[in-house]
Amino acid sequence: MTIAEMLEQSGVLTLLGMGIVFSFLVILIISVTAVGKIIHALGLDKDVAAPLPARGPAASGGNAAVGGAAITAAISAAVTEYQKKEGKNA
Repeated sequence: MTIAEMLEQSGVLTLLGMGIVFSFLVILIISVTAVGKIIHALGLDKDVAAPLPARGPAASGGNAAVGGAAITAAISAAVTEYQKKEGKNA
């Protein structure tokens, strides 16, 4: 077998492999799109939002934004204290 024949055979195998992969990807895309349309048609893509149970003082206080700000402030204070403590020990 000459080099030219080997190059020809490798080119054919390369194109065949790339064609198979391309075909598989096209079939995969079509399948995923079809399943998505079926799920949408059946109405199974709707998220059911279950009411979350009240947790902690932020939820019972009525204003969740204030509770979130308080949590953020507490975390920031804790990080600052930790950094001060680590700075003294170093």
